[in-house]
Amino acid sequence: MLLNISKIFGKLEIITCGATHGYFPILYVNEKTIRAQIAVGVQTYEKYFGKKPRGIWLPECGYIPECDKYLKEFGIEYIITESHGILYASPTPIYGTFAPIVSPEGVIAFGRDIESSRQVWSSINGYPGDFNYREFYRDIGYDAPYDYIKPYIASNGARVHTGIKYYRITGKDCEKDYYNLQWAMDSVEKQAGHFFDSRVSQINKLAPLTNNPPIIVCPYDAELYGHWWYEGPDWIYILFKKIYYDECNFKLITPSEYIDKYPTMQISTPCRSSWGANGYSEVWLNHTNDYAHKHLHKIGDNMVELAQKFYNETDKIKIRALNQCAREVLLAQSSDWLFIITNGTMVDYAKKRIKEHIGRFNKLYNGLILDNIDKNYITFLKDLEKKDCIFPELDFKIYS
Repeated sequence: MLLNISKIFGKLEIITCGATHGYFPILYVNEKTIRAQIAVGVQTYEKYFGKKPRGIWLPECGYIPECDKYLKEFGIEYIITESHGILYASPTPIYGTFAPIVSPEGVIAFGRDIESSRQVWSSINGYPGDFNYREFYRDIGYDAPYDYIKPYIASNGARVHTGIKYYRITGKDCEKDYYNLQWAMDSVEKQAGHFFDSRVSQINKLAPLTNNPPIIVCPYDAELYGHWWYEGPDWIYILFKKIYYDECNFKLITPSEYIDKYPTMQISTPCRSSWGANGYSEVWLNHTNDYAHKHLHKIGDNMVELAQKFYNETDKIKIRALNQCAREVLLAQSSDWLFIITNGTMVDYAKKRIKEHIGRFNKLYNGLILDNIDKNYITFLKDLEKKDCIFPELDFKIYS
């Protein structure tokens, strides 16, 4: 799909993220690894969009005050935190999540709205659980007779999702009924209207209490729409039509637009937080995945060592090896591997990826430190440059 960037800017605000979604509240043991995640994320954004990003989505919404100086260094103006990142900020924000705050370092933080998040995201009473919506887990990849479905599933014969699903959620612990498109669209209309009316009511109550117009921040995973919640894109479409055509007391606005219109805000330091289960770091640091962190911290330390030791290196092969070391560190740091292990899905694959990237880094590192750059080493390097070719312009000196 080709995107006309000139048409997107001014309608949507696209922000950046950490390079490989490395989880800052654990990586900050070596702050240079956080700096690299931010730097590469900003540089990659600038490469493809031709301008610097004003905001960043902190990986897993994971905030720590130590990252502020690096966000400022690379021109980031604002972040989005989980609700309690604002509610437990110091000093306590006067307007809660309904106004941004600015940290002493000068980074602006918007907090996720609790009420609107619950309506969409809650697994108990959120819209995606409506019984008329398509059931995600009933897929013919698992339902159809094996001999029939075998040509259309994984090459090793494992059953997988095909995307063809005939059933609706129906209810809990019951026989599933067939999906009815009209019923699903009726629910979409009803829930878009409910969300719209809820925001109108919410803003009516808030507006007299805030100095600037209150802001309701509604961030959700993109994969919710169309993936977990098949009808999600229809819901967004109908909601936006209602906002455009119906009479209401609010407008859609991007964080940057809000900052430009209302630059005066309270100084307060957001609380260490994430949007993982229970609000902090246990999703990414628990008994199922804690073994990985000593290795992740070690390769981070070793990467900083390489960047300092070889800062003035001129040998082209060594420079390529150093850049590949940086790629392997970034790939190993992805928070997704730890998340997958915690959730118990594709655990072997996630562990394999962590082990592979750490092993590849260590082999490259040892060759550089011992100055053992032989024919086998170069062949190994070339193979990695094809397998792990993310960030082709990456400069290892970002770790220095």
